Amino acid sequence: MTTARLRPPNNRVSPRAVWLWTVTDAIGAVVIVAGLALGAWAVDSFRWSWLPGWAVDGVWLVPAAVGVYSLVELVVAPRWRYRVHRWEVTGDVVYTRKGWLSRTWQLVPVTRIQTVDHTQGWLERLFGLATLKIQTASHAGSSTIEGLPEEQARRLSEELAARAGELRDDAT
Repeated sequence: MTTARLRPPNNRVSPRAVWLWTVTDAIGAVVIVAGLALGAWAVDSFRWSWLPGWAVDGVWLVPAAVGVYSLVELVVAPRWRYRVHRWEVTGDVVYTRKGWLSRTWQLVPVTRIQTVDHTQGWLERLFGLATLKIQTASHAGSSTIEGLPEEQARRLSEELAARAGELRDDAT
């Protein structure tokens, strides 16, 4: 049996994941900026007397600043995430690396896998992508690979479930 060691996983997620993450982040940004704009409109329209004058005068700066930040994040974050997110399945270990500000490296021994889920939200379906969730008895040992092509995620889930069943020992 080979010893697992922490190393960069070889495989990238699908390039379509960049667009999925961009659209997902854009939806969230639109909701947040719209909510802030609605609040700014209310403050501006009704001139709430309990707020200091400088706050009422600068109320539109908040949604504008959040909007600018969101645009920068929409351009940078998904592309950076794509460069970092990696995965690999070897004979006895599933390697994952994710995170764009702080990074998480994970090794999940195949013998410890309890369930393998292949999920696909409505946006993922739109882009032909899926998420593979690998769960162990320990929450900390569980891993997720987002942004896989749907067919590849399905195939990996079936393969990992079968291999885990074959290799499972009595220690679980």
